[in-house]
Amino acid sequence: MKIGFDNEKYLQMQSSHIRERINQFDNKLYLEFGGKLFDDYHASRVLPGFQPDSKLHLLKELSDTAEIVIVISAADIEANKIRGDLGITYDTDVLRLKDEFEANGLFVGSVVITQYSGQNSADLFKGRLEKLGIKVYIHYVIEGYPSNIPLIVSDEGYGRNEYIETSRPLVVITAPGPGSGKMATCLSQLYHEHKRGVRAGYAKFETFPIWNIPLKHPVNLAYEAATADLNDVNMIDPFHLEAYGVTTVNYNRDVEIFPVLSAIFERIYGENPYKSPTDMGVNMAGNCICDDEVCKEASRQEIIRRYYRTMDRFLSGECPKEETYKVELLMNQAGVTVHDRKVVDAALARAEETGAPAAALELPDGRIVTGKTSDLLGASAALILNALKELAGIDHDMHLISPTALEPIQKVKTEFLGSKNPRLHIDEALIALSISASSNPVAEQALRQVPNLKGCQAHVSVMLANVDIRLFQKLSIQVTSEPRYEKKPIYQ
Repeated sequence: MKIGFDNEKYLQMQSSHIRERINQFDNKLYLEFGGKLFDDYHASRVLPGFQPDSKLHLLKELSDTAEIVIVISAADIEANKIRGDLGITYDTDVLRLKDEFEANGLFVGSVVITQYSGQNSADLFKGRLEKLGIKVYIHYVIEGYPSNIPLIVSDEGYGRNEYIETSRPLVVITAPGPGSGKMATCLSQLYHEHKRGVRAGYAKFETFPIWNIPLKHPVNLAYEAATADLNDVNMIDPFHLEAYGVTTVNYNRDVEIFPVLSAIFERIYGENPYKSPTDMGVNMAGNCICDDEVCKEASRQEIIRRYYRTMDRFLSGECPKEETYKVELLMNQAGVTVHDRKVVDAALARAEETGAPAAALELPDGRIVTGKTSDLLGASAALILNALKELAGIDHDMHLISPTALEPIQKVKTEFLGSKNPRLHIDEALIALSISASSNPVAEQALRQVPNLKGCQAHVSVMLANVDIRLFQKLSIQVTSEPRYEKKPIYQ
């Protein structure tokens, strides 16, 4: 993989700027962490060289003074919103995040359920957390938010929210995903701290959009594509332009909320220490891009992947048509089409040749491998086995797994487990390969190549079964699929 981002430089610059911001406030700093605190795979895809756990390393250096508060929206709980990269719901991810933080020596003080308006599912989740001994606080929907400033900055607005009890100087506010209410939680706490006579501060750590690269830079366009479901829009920060005459990039939600933040700070300090949303941030990612062309191309590919993901979601009834229009527009702005993703044409050509679903994968050295549907294997499973053969230098005519070994697995699937599809999925094919490897040196040679699939690109000519989506994710293969069912389903 070509490197376009200097991760070591980033860690040094970022930790320094966070410490500087902490020193500006002498009692309490609420630090909003945007994006993923760890497992930030989007950042690692569009900024090749960025490590998914970079932010976690930053926090571990501050573990003695830092406390984490995890925020989740009641609306997301009600909608069973899913993290696309992990395939788990946001409420499940809250528990995963807590375990991961604590395993890394970080203190998780509480969970906040935001945007609450009586959702039963949120009540059930609150009860579940409390049974586990986790402190839970409720923050409510505020009518007219964010424009009704007199109501918001009052006892009937932020004042109605439950005050979060914290014990450390640095309070990190994070969440399973965007739109959870992290900033509102910080501002609510500033209001409550002020009423208690505490001079608290606020800062924002948001990786995207990157404020000091162009508005239409592919990295920033990829962020818009990633948040198309939130209808986020990157924009020039008008407050920063007016204050300094310098053009910087922010996004609409931060710009819209800035007058609220200004009003809160003015009530606390008599003036707002920040002149713009950009001033609030501490993000140094833009200063650590070491190869702009590499990052641009990686981001263009990410936009194409987001396009396919959105089209699949639309076909499944998971998003409105307007969301697909937005991603299509972003593709146009980035100057790309689906044909700029090499595995797309390869998979479609193989499908047309065989008259059945097919798949293609690009190996790290640029070679393209394909897989077709057969009586024994689905296209995805065939693709993985063919890729392992290619990586191991094994002749493609050689069977890694004997057909006689596959037939009993098919029998169990169809006769005993009730599956209508006798073909093996990726996990079943890999299990069969591992069994063969115990007695077949060639199969063992192929099996050793599995780690080398990490980061490869793949495309399938039909929508994937959930089991294969999960397996591609576990193998760290970045897969897309055509928004087309193999067979038109009534129940999928």
